[in-house]
Amino acid sequence: MTGTLWFQAVAGLRRLTPLLSTLFLAVLGGLPFYLPGYAAVAPALSLMAVYYWTVHRPDLLPAPAVFAVGLFVDIVSGLPLGVHALLLLLAHAVVLAQRRFFHGKSFLVVWWGFAMVAAPATLLTWLLLVALAGRLIAPAPALFQLGVTLAAYPLVSWLLAWAQRRLLGRA
Repeated sequence: MTGTLWFQAVAGLRRLTPLLSTLFLAVLGGLPFYLPGYAAVAPALSLMAVYYWTVHRPDLLPAPAVFAVGLFVDIVSGLPLGVHALLLLLAHAVVLAQRRFFHGKSFLVVWWGFAMVAAPATLLTWLLLVALAGRLIAPAPALFQLGVTLAAYPLVSWLLAWAQRRLLGRA
């Protein structure tokens, strides 16, 4: 009996892999690296995780979890509550609607799909920040952040794929 409960507990924890890895990346993305201007150009790690898990295991990262992660990112980053919650929910909905196209395809197709999600997400974030600031904010940091995010996606997706294979198996 005790062994069965243990295996059920371990299975339950494994099913939290998408949420916990997304939260871990949100924390990592919010760490202060004390580099001038870093926060404005840091890669969108939580967006990468939401995209990856929505393509590969959407059953384990539902919309309420994505919303909670978005609020957490807003708190960690010091942005107004709701900016990342809205952004990540929209990305989740778009990817979920197009999941059949991306799931099971080559990495280049999945990466291209991420670029098609990250570019409008970056633009939307910049527009929201401009609206909230009430003044024009230079777009160059946002464009640089998009480039860094796209360049970092292969490594982050490889790490998430490793976690998926190791802890969850194939979907």
